[in-house]
Amino acid sequence: MTQTSVPQERKLVTAIPGPRSEELLARRNAAVAQGVSIGLPVFVTAAGGGIVVDVDGNQLIDLGSGIAVVNVGNANPAVAAAVAAQAAAFTHTCFMVTPYEGYVAVCEALNRLTPGDFEKRSALFNSGAEAVENAVKIARAYTKRQAVVVFDHGYHGRTNLTMALTAKNMPYKHSFGPFAPEVYRLPMSYPYRDEDAGLDASGPAAAARALSVLDKQVGAQNVAALIIEPIQGEGGFIEPAPGFLAAIAEYCTANGIVFVADEIQTGFGRTGDLFASEHEGIVPDLVTTAKGIAGGMPLAAVTGRAEIMDAAHAGGLGGTYGGNPVACAAALAAIEEIESRDLAGRARQIGEIMLPALHGLAKRHSFVGNVRGRGAMLAVELVEPGTSAPAAQLAGAVNKACHQRGLVTLSCGTYGNVLRFLPPLVIGEELLKEALDLIADAFDEVAKSLPAAEAAPSPRPDTD
Repeated sequence: MTQTSVPQERKLVTAIPGPRSEELLARRNAAVAQGVSIGLPVFVTAAGGGIVVDVDGNQLIDLGSGIAVVNVGNANPAVAAAVAAQAAAFTHTCFMVTPYEGYVAVCEALNRLTPGDFEKRSALFNSGAEAVENAVKIARAYTKRQAVVVFDHGYHGRTNLTMALTAKNMPYKHSFGPFAPEVYRLPMSYPYRDEDAGLDASGPAAAARALSVLDKQVGAQNVAALIIEPIQGEGGFIEPAPGFLAAIAEYCTANGIVFVADEIQTGFGRTGDLFASEHEGIVPDLVTTAKGIAGGMPLAAVTGRAEIMDAAHAGGLGGTYGGNPVACAAALAAIEEIESRDLAGRARQIGEIMLPALHGLAKRHSFVGNVRGRGAMLAVELVEPGTSAPAAQLAGAVNKACHQRGLVTLSCGTYGNVLRFLPPLVIGEELLKEALDLIADAFDEVAKSLPAAEAAPSPRPDTD
């Protein structure tokens, strides 16, 4: 699957981080605002396929994809060629001043690819947060209502409105308020923790609990939009129980609420379908996309029913850089790569390789509480050994052990106790299997640091 000049092999020539990265980190600390954090302080000089090369010559296996952005690879030749050609022609005019075909072509592609066979429109922006914020604007214009409903563990961005929509305080919201009003939060279907709490963890039951809160605390007649990630990203890769999304979508339809699927992290083949909503046949009114849309170039979109999208008045949507021509060229090339190479199918293959290995970790280690995810969007939730109490420190220790072995891995979760795996969809199979062996070594290392009784395998089976 790999198309890159970067050698597809892991190679460690220094400690992680190496001396040149340490030098650059010192410069970073003197020049860059401390509020911009770094997960793994290796400074990159090249990347492609499943490998990231740092300034010290280390070659690390990439299991992060820039947080689900470079689904087609960090240096996909088709994307790079499209970017170069467009940059040579012109880099900017502002679509709202003098338009260009690339913007229109991206909108046509999104209208074709997103769920639903009805007439659609799209609008392009710069970031996922912008897309979500504009989806709210569009829904309010269409419904003439104000309330927006979101879910526990949800993440939707870092602007003022999207911070209000986001469930996690630290680091996203802490000290940054006050936030936008008329935002209401419902309980999410979280099968692992619902079962642990003794609740009926089925999708319909979880939906009934959530909608009961909506009815009592907000009132359906006041809700402009309900926004949900089909699989929650930053909140912990939480996959709702089957039937949950369908019940929520049906309620929205019955009550004139705009159902918005936030597919920013799940979109463009990541979960094994082009869009995660398709897994259960959910057809959103609006879909927000970003991340995987343009092979690493900044681009985002809102796509949906024409009558809803057209509710905003002329001039009400847009932005100076929204739908930048270079980003649009990258998106068209990335979408062609995803379709022509069936990268959604490749994501399913990645899941088939990774999930058995991750479930094996759950059988061997009592601090693995849950393994979950679909396609190439997978996670392991870590807990205090033999319990379900979140274990953020253990997640941090495993993450660090992975980094030392030359793996780019990420953590997430409301409780900070989830390891998430987002390999590029073009990663080679041998590299992926090597990564899984190294992950197992990292878990074994952490297990050795625990008291013998705590490191023993858990008597209860892992659950999805």
